Amino acid sequence: MEAKHELADAVARCVLDAFDDLPAKRKPRGWSSGLPQGQREWVPLAGIVIEGIRLWLVFSIISKLLIARKLDAINGSRMLSCVSLATGMKCLPENRLSLANGNVLHDCHAEILAIRAFNRYLMNQVSELTKDESFTAAVNAAPLVVERATTTSSKPFRIRDTIHIHMYCSEAPCGDASMELIMSQQDDPTPWTSTKPTCKDGSTELLLGRGYFSDLGVVRRKPSRPDAPPTLSKSCSDKLALKQCTSMLSSVAASVIDPANAFLSILVLPQSQIVHKACQRAFGASGRLKPVVDICDKWSEGYTFKPFSVVGTSHDFAFSRQLETGMTKVVPSNLATIAYGSTQETLINGVLQGRKQLDPKGASSLSRRRMWEAAVTVAGLSAPTYNIFKRANAERSKVKDQTRTIALQGWVQNTGDAEWTLE
Repeated sequence: MEAKHELADAVARCVLDAFDDLPAKRKPRGWSSGLPQGQREWVPLAGIVIEGIRLWLVFSIISKLLIARKLDAINGSRMLSCVSLATGMKCLPENRLSLANGNVLHDCHAEILAIRAFNRYLMNQVSELTKDESFTAAVNAAPLVVERATTTSSKPFRIRDTIHIHMYCSEAPCGDASMELIMSQQDDPTPWTSTKPTCKDGSTELLLGRGYFSDLGVVRRKPSRPDAPPTLSKSCSDKLALKQCTSMLSSVAASVIDPANAFLSILVLPQSQIVHKACQRAFGASGRLKPVVDICDKWSEGYTFKPFSVVGTSHDFAFSRQLETGMTKVVPSNLATIAYGSTQETLINGVLQGRKQLDPKGASSLSRRRMWEAAVTVAGLSAPTYNIFKRANAERSKVKDQTRTIALQGWVQNTGDAEWTLE
């Protein structure tokens, strides 16, 4: 257990150091940046760290563009590298989905952006491997995570056997894993009495982000102000729970990369953000995902139920909401930042900062459109519409559907931005 906590601290430090290396324009503001004195902005931070043996690590000539960082790990032969990170806490309202056309990110919570950035990082490595068989880490100034798969795999690429994937989050994931924390912050722990909404077909209730917070083990929306337009983006707890069955690969990356080695090993949270019974309920084999244990052996193509461990760290994020004091008031930042490989972006409302939301030129490299374009470049994976492309991986779709049906009941799909094409 002590070794796990040492690893958790090293993972957290790896992400925090990578964030510190970002330029000031990618970070929340303090009073010296135009806010009233005594105020500062806060934002959640998340990052993906890979651990491997004898990873190839080289440093970029332009060091300020480097996101991958080397740390000595728990034993001398292992190394840790932060390959993606993100900040953010906004979501696209449901009524804007039909206008997105694959150009606007639906969910800009830090955890989800970090995972999307990790997938883009993998797709970039796949792209380099398809161009040059002698590709090494020098191309991306980062560890080489992907390699060509054996002939027995249904996918042309795989993640190396020596790789372990870890994740750090500066806040407890919104949704089920954080409900007890929300209760503890209320002067009156009585559940809020806002009206429960129903699905479009009127059949299944979908809980508000924080409404009825005494209902535990259920699927929730991303939290938002009561007067804000509603979103159907599921909570980070729910999305991370599903990743334990589908792996950390997105539908795009899973079209060319075998998921078998792509599961999360540990989720690192600050000690103050961990309620063990909540994490066990949200993610564990004895919690709401227990029904999956009985069916996952029937899945194929590398899919299974592989729960991660939730481990605490003593390290805090400098822009955390938790660090508010009597002398400092924290206010939410409207910026989201992503970094992977040598790429950095700042987003507002799901698109690149400085672009109008519906301008195609504002599409992030993590958007649905840009990710599908990457898949077409790598493997020629075209389709009449994005929705058809996304559902083409039949086994992955089956795993998602079964997990939602028997374990994550009440999951309503966020539809409206899939019937577009690249042409």
